[in-house]
Amino acid sequence: MKKIAIIGLGIIGGSICAALTKAGYAVDGADIDETVVGYALGKGYIRGKAEDISVYDVVFVAAPPRATINILDSYSFKNGAIVCDICGVKQEMERVVYSRARNYRYVGLHPMAGKETSGIASASADLFAMANLVIVLAEHTDEEALNEVKSYAKAMRFGKIVECSAEEHDKKIALTSQLAHVVSNAYVKSPQVADCDGFTGGSFQDMTRIAGVDEDMWTELYFHNRAYLLTELDGLITNLEKYKSALINEDENAFKDALKEGRLIREKIKFKKK
Repeated sequence: MKKIAIIGLGIIGGSICAALTKAGYAVDGADIDETVVGYALGKGYIRGKAEDISVYDVVFVAAPPRATINILDSYSFKNGAIVCDICGVKQEMERVVYSRARNYRYVGLHPMAGKETSGIASASADLFAMANLVIVLAEHTDEEALNEVKSYAKAMRFGKIVECSAEEHDKKIALTSQLAHVVSNAYVKSPQVADCDGFTGGSFQDMTRIAGVDEDMWTELYFHNRAYLLTELDGLITNLEKYKSALINEDENAFKDALKEGRLIREKIKFKKK
């Protein structure tokens, strides 16, 4: 049986451990916080502590961007090992990995799953059930490694698997993840938010659900994807100005047109809710 290690036991790394262990794989884990490793051991998510990464056949790196870059660039891996990162930006990861010859086979992953909470205590063997998974491909991607990674994805019960380039990934994620978190975070800064008890429903809950980002990790993500996020922010601001202008000018028709435009676009969007 392949020896698998997960570096970084937050909600995603911990859930990878839990899901693969549940599927019958032998999984070890590593984290800078020893109490987190102890928690994973106590919950049965991992078999043991991963210390010498160079003995593992498969390594999942579930760390913030800068830490992930350091691991991909400087750790000693087993010859021919499959090394996957789950970072939310991919062009920078590929730039580092392919900057020189490596003795490992790299496959970039991005599980489109999570919760409003973070950390190992929020991990679950079922977190990825029917969730989307993005696999990033490059001309250097090893076909055998790719197929093996897909077998792990199946074991973790991912739903739809999308394959794309690092560039396409980063463009799409700027909209579907990063902009959404920025908007939610900005939305809760209204002075009225502190006194809304009894006035909230689904709309408010949806808008505020992802406002509580980890500012250290997410700032790293945003700045590694700065150009694409700026493009999406500019587009959003331009569209918001249409609504603002219509209100200022008391132009109901312009406001209706803006709303109608958004409604028609929304009706064409095809996606599945988890």
